[in-house]
Amino acid sequence: MSIIDTDRARASRIRLAHLRQELLSPVNALLGYAEIMHEEASREGRQDILPDVNRVLRAARDLADKVDQLVEGDRENNATDPAAAPQEQQLRHELRTPLNAIKGYAEMLSEDLADISSGALRADLDRVLLAATELLPRLDRIVQFSADLDETSLACDQTGAAMVSELIRSLGPVRQEPSAVTETGSILVVDDIEANRDLLSRRLARDGHRVASVAGGQQALQALEHGEFDLVLLDLIMPDINGLDVLVRMKADERLRRIPVIMITALADTESAVRCIEAGAEDYLPKPFDPILLRARINACLHKKRWRDREQKYLRRIEDETAKFERLLLTILPKQVIGRLNHGETMIADRFEDVSVLFADLVRFTEHSGRIAPAVLVEYLNQLFSEFDALARELGVEKIKTIGDAYMAVAGLPDPIPDPFAAIAKMAFGMIDRLGRVNGHFGWPLQIRIGIHSGPVVAGIIGAHRFIYDVWGDTVNVASRLEAYSLPNRIHVSQDTARHLVGPFALEPRGSIEVKGKGKLETFFLSRI
Repeated sequence: MSIIDTDRARASRIRLAHLRQELLSPVNALLGYAEIMHEEASREGRQDILPDVNRVLRAARDLADKVDQLVEGDRENNATDPAAAPQEQQLRHELRTPLNAIKGYAEMLSEDLADISSGALRADLDRVLLAATELLPRLDRIVQFSADLDETSLACDQTGAAMVSELIRSLGPVRQEPSAVTETGSILVVDDIEANRDLLSRRLARDGHRVASVAGGQQALQALEHGEFDLVLLDLIMPDINGLDVLVRMKADERLRRIPVIMITALADTESAVRCIEAGAEDYLPKPFDPILLRARINACLHKKRWRDREQKYLRRIEDETAKFERLLLTILPKQVIGRLNHGETMIADRFEDVSVLFADLVRFTEHSGRIAPAVLVEYLNQLFSEFDALARELGVEKIKTIGDAYMAVAGLPDPIPDPFAAIAKMAFGMIDRLGRVNGHFGWPLQIRIGIHSGPVVAGIIGAHRFIYDVWGDTVNVASRLEAYSLPNRIHVSQDTARHLVGPFALEPRGSIEVKGKGKLETFFLSRI
């Protein structure tokens, strides 16, 4: 057959399918309304009209059965047969008989229900009557299988002709060569019949796929556990574990659930196909399958899997970048504050009543740094402040910032801790210890001054492009002044802090110091007992 003849035959099949659809749609609608009307009459207990309702339903089912036989039968073979005309006449008679019965009984029911102006039963009866009335005059035109099915036969239905012509144009000419392989991958073939496995595997290998085959469901699960596959072609009926159970187990496994599965089976019923699709199968092909159709569906599955794999790769990259960003953000802002920013807060400012503020500064660091190479200087500060940061995390203390060789931390915000006064004292002693450790590594003699004061503060976020979480108030100013008046490797604390540390620590009176705006304050040096 030439390409032109093949295209013409396909066009004829498409037009015929459209005509059959014109017949199926109203008949199925009519049957549906009749079934609903029967259910409604039964539910309402309408014994007076149920006999006629049953007659309408039986006639609708009879009409639907005849239409099913017409659609399933090979009447296309008689499309140009002169002997088909008597068959059409017989067909029209067969279809008109139940249709006339439906219309007649429905009209009688309409008279019986004349006293009912509303309600579901009346509405469904009106729909049945309308569908039957509209179908009768269309029946002769639809059942014209002996007529030549070219464009002129659809002249009486311009909408249908346009739809069919558009479909033919979209599908394009019939290609004589099989569809090309556009995607290749690793495919697992699962079938308990050796001939099926061999034939399918050879066909796939010839298309360039990497193929593995197994004879049952248990072997399939073992192969999936130890191998990497892009697609599974899975038989449904197998002696050990059926294909549906294999599919369900795959979709329950985090590693396997993204592998597409095409079911290929001799069980061609709709219910099985629906169950497999609901369980996660990409497709369902009955045996014997069309190899060109199978190739097209394998191409589609592999193509979708490639895009899914890329999507997962990008999602993992986004997750990694997000985690990296969050880790970086945690070095700048407290975790609680990050959460509030993520929830849309733009102005974050809080007052805290009992906070201990620590300032620390390296003694004579500027003088020492003038004799040190910049890279070594930065390495020293990085290691020292990293030690301080780790100590703060261990104690629940919040690092606020570093300024040059100075370090500021607080205890008691933004999250409360059981004893912020003891925590900040342990932080101070730990800083002196870790400074000694870092000095020993570098061979440097540096010392540190520390000042601590406790009281109310205001804390919040400042900046729009480069955020900083900072703390303000008299408590901060006093802590800074205490650090300035401290001695090398000593912890200088205010009386407000000292009264909370009596007992666990030793307190040595320092005397009073003048603090701008505060006057004279009694202070102490803190020591371990």
